[in-house]
Amino acid sequence: MANRPIFTPNFSGFPYVDTVDIAFKWYPGFSKSQIQKSIASLHAAAEKLHKIAPILEISSKSTLQLGVSLSAFNLSLKTSDGQRMSVECAYQGSKVFENGGPYHELYAVSSREAKTDERLQHSGKLVAFNFCGEDFPTEPKTAFYDWLYMMALFQKERDFLKEFEGFQGFSDIVFNPKRSINCQARAAALFVALSQNGVMDAQLFCDKHHYLALITRKDTLPPTGSDPIQLTLQFSNLTV
Repeated sequence: MANRPIFTPNFSGFPYVDTVDIAFKWYPGFSKSQIQKSIASLHAAAEKLHKIAPILEISSKSTLQLGVSLSAFNLSLKTSDGQRMSVECAYQGSKVFENGGPYHELYAVSSREAKTDERLQHSGKLVAFNFCGEDFPTEPKTAFYDWLYMMALFQKERDFLKEFEGFQGFSDIVFNPKRSINCQARAAALFVALSQNGVMDAQLFCDKHHYLALITRKDTLPPTGSDPIQLTLQFSNLTV
């Protein structure tokens, strides 16, 4: 047996995402077929125990092409200068450490190269993020990753998002909360929840204070003198 979380959008508002831990039969082995058996087992248990269905597995091992395309290794975002990168590259290349970074050159490599770059392991403590010249805090812990992932989704066409938003829950079979913090399935659930709650708009991606206040439910204004993020990002139907 194994345990994995299923993330469901909370349509009633904050905290926007509910996490349901599911115990299910695990099929050992690293082959794609074995992993997909575990995914099916996880989804079946979630439906039987908690009536959560349908569930979208978001990973390279998903049985649905939609889930594969939404993997952070495959999902990409684009800035106004035409630079396109995967969410994974944007995240890894924006890390700022005590002794190095950000390594913005990772924006232009493959997702796998970005994630396995040795400098990420040998530059000391992670202290901040810097995306396209703009600083971002490390707290809340998943905030920056979620922001990047949702930005990439926000750039998608509405027809794509309608299919995606039809799922009641999201999973990532590889994600283990005992070893990792960020999860693409959680970010996906957050996007759906914010969309359905009517607060998914361009302001989330050009004013970090607004975004952080929303996800932490802190109804406070930014400190005096602070400015919104001065990013010009391309979206499918608008420019921010």
